[in-house]
Amino acid sequence: MILTVTLNAAIDKRYVVEGFQAGAVNRVKECAYVPGGKGLNVSKPAALAGADVLATGFVGGHAGKFIEEALRPFGIRTDFYHMKEESRSCINIWDEATGLQTEFLEPGFAVTRQDMEAFFQQFAQNVQQADVTVISGSVPRGLSGADYQRMIGCCREAGRPVILDTSGALLESGIEALPTMIKPNLDEIRMLAGKECSQLSQMVQAAEEIHQKGVELVVVSLGAEGSFAVGQEGSFRACVPRLDTVNTVGCGDAMTAGFALGLERGLGLEETLRLSSAISAASALQEQTGIFRREDMERLLSQIQITRI
Repeated sequence: MILTVTLNAAIDKRYVVEGFQAGAVNRVKECAYVPGGKGLNVSKPAALAGADVLATGFVGGHAGKFIEEALRPFGIRTDFYHMKEESRSCINIWDEATGLQTEFLEPGFAVTRQDMEAFFQQFAQNVQQADVTVISGSVPRGLSGADYQRMIGCCREAGRPVILDTSGALLESGIEALPTMIKPNLDEIRMLAGKECSQLSQMVQAAEEIHQKGVELVVVSLGAEGSFAVGQEGSFRACVPRLDTVNTVGCGDAMTAGFALGLERGLGLEETLRLSSAISAASALQEQTGIFRREDMERLLSQIQITRI
């Protein structure tokens, strides 16, 4: 079972417009509402790939009920801690004329220490049943990186692998607790290295240094240029074919889902990198975030080029 943690869950609202203009009235051609937040964008592709997924975190109000209900068609089980306040919304505007995306992310409700303590007891019980735990995204107001450290420590004490996918100060502090895996992007690996890292070799070196400090697996997303992974089996680069992408939001989360699947199934690093790259690329072909078609994934598997670096 894969346990996903989304402390700052949301309703993702996607608006399709043509010729978006700031400061003007924009007519929406299409709109879609789906459960969102990085952890839930891991949950959906993992479930579509056949995993048993339990989603947890904080939700609240009518919006929170919508989030839970919208996950059920995917076969995702839920065990959220419920708040009285409404869960947040995140708006993504896709301009068909320019191919550009604009996002508005609400801050969401605040969480008290009492709420967090109650949630943590619930979380610790779920970790005991999980083969892999994925902690993703931002934290609500009232929480900090120390809470992520505690959750990572709980997974380590239980002897369960844990993936941390976040950014900024949360990533910096989370690494100190030595999660099994992190998945920084280009900007994040540069932040962690404390230098520009303009060349691939420099990025790989930065990832290797983090790995040597105790993070078993460091996966770095390179956007359209693919990704690379550094682990106990060595360092590997994945290159994906050029695609006519429709929606790239959540592709990194889809990749994280692939790595959670690989850890759950005991796959090797090269095989896991190929699987996660194919799931990520397939998700970019769908308008709805966190969705992919299995036939796209299977077709792309053979097109992913994996090389040792």
